[in-house]
Amino acid sequence: MVQVTPFLLVLLLALGAHGLSVKKKCSLPGRWVNDLGSNMTITTVNGNGVFVGSYHTAVTATSNEIQLSPLQGSLQKSLNQKSQPTFGFTVNWSFSDSITVFTGQCFVDEYGKEVLRTMWLLRSHVENIKNDWKATRVGTNVFTRLQSQE
Repeated sequence: MVQVTPFLLVLLLALGAHGLSVKKKCSLPGRWVNDLGSNMTITTVNGNGVFVGSYHTAVTATSNEIQLSPLQGSLQKSLNQKSQPTFGFTVNWSFSDSITVFTGQCFVDEYGKEVLRTMWLLRSHVENIKNDWKATRVGTNVFTRLQSQE
């Protein structure tokens, strides 16, 4: 039987651990900003994956004054609790006759930063079915976590 000195054992463990990385779990609660400057806050995610929050858009197609709008959504819950979960949420715009649904995934990038990659559909109210063709818009947004100013 080969004997290993304590020094060599510690050295081998240290070298082996260097190659292992702890995978950070992406978490939705908090404050986020997207590539257009819109701000979103997700306040809670319950045990079933249901969450609520608020959205303050930086862009709009209406002449109405932009107001903070409520959002509600759902985080995909699975038995193995994925570290980069998928989610969806709806924003019911407080200042216009429209609603937007977002779907996306929460990622941790190579620098350990959380990023939300989303796609959205915005449905605006139209007066009649003949104008239905112009009622839906589609787009994408990338959100990054806002760091607290403590």
